[in-house]
Amino acid sequence: MKKYIAVLPGDGVGPEVIKQAIKVLDKIAQKFYHTFEYEYGLIGACAIEKSGNPLPKDTIDLCRNSDAILFGCIGDPKYDNDPKLKIRPEQGLLKLRKSLGLYANLRPVKVYNCLFDISPLKKNTIENIDFVVVRELIGGIYFGKPRLRKNYGKTAIDTSIYTKEQITKVSEFAFGLASKRNKKITSIDKANVLETSRLWRETVCEVAEKYPDVILSHMFVDNASMQLIKNPSQFDVILTENLFGDILSDEASVITGSIGLIPSASIGEKISLYEPIHGAFNKAAGKNLANPIATILSGALMLRMSFNMNKEAKLIEQALIKVLEGEYRTKDISTNKTSSYKIIGTEEFGDLTTETISD
Repeated sequence: MKKYIAVLPGDGVGPEVIKQAIKVLDKIAQKFYHTFEYEYGLIGACAIEKSGNPLPKDTIDLCRNSDAILFGCIGDPKYDNDPKLKIRPEQGLLKLRKSLGLYANLRPVKVYNCLFDISPLKKNTIENIDFVVVRELIGGIYFGKPRLRKNYGKTAIDTSIYTKEQITKVSEFAFGLASKRNKKITSIDKANVLETSRLWRETVCEVAEKYPDVILSHMFVDNASMQLIKNPSQFDVILTENLFGDILSDEASVITGSIGLIPSASIGEKISLYEPIHGAFNKAAGKNLANPIATILSGALMLRMSFNMNKEAKLIEQALIKVLEGEYRTKDISTNKTSSYKIIGTEEFGDLTTETISD
């Protein structure tokens, strides 16, 4: 099978972790007689430096003409530390999501038995955790207008806007996913305060009527943020809006012990994008320190969700577990509890995973 993949390494450690994912994908292609053709594009701070635009038209065209997109990460401290800048790296990713209609973000959260020791939570709290966060991705406060400063810069306005159509679309995706899992979905909102949340809850309830075998429950976002730490195993599919989903999924990643372990998929009707949920980690760029697991797992998600290559995706996941069970760790997932861990770099972890697939 031949597939065309747009590769957007981005900023910071992005190129390094993407390189490891490509290694693994190439080994899968060799083993299963596939052909993956890659074409690279610019996005984020590196795109601003070269063209003055965080998302050049060439990159959008490249993505539209591909079968899937593999993305690294974006960001640069010089933009983060100057709130007055008009052009920012993150604008590139937001525009890409909107341009391609990437309406649903899926983030799976799973704790591996061999990594119980790195979670900040107790073992009996994190056992059997296997849930996904489904976040609406192109609506809400990130995209609502007006967005402006008034009163000589002393007043700021952001606007949260949701349409029934947007909520229905992401809800249909989440309920379809839940029906293939444990048939349980928790919708997160703030319906006791926000009008957008009241529309959210009404619409989710309407969609739920089409899925009588799926149990729907509702939870306010403040309670959800506590329950994720207190009793995370109660969740199966979490459905929520853009801002809440951004915050809650990052919180959920801490349960696993490192943000470097969580992949994600941004789902569109025609094309989908796959990326680790971590940021650019610019301080570690070029130092062979970044954890490539989330990016490698994002590649596995791409195989499963965009290419229907379930056997291939499972082999990648099994290979990663074997490497971890062999007590190889990157620095972010090492602890002082035992001296038996072998701390290795980004490049070495990618090599070991590739070699394990070959066995």
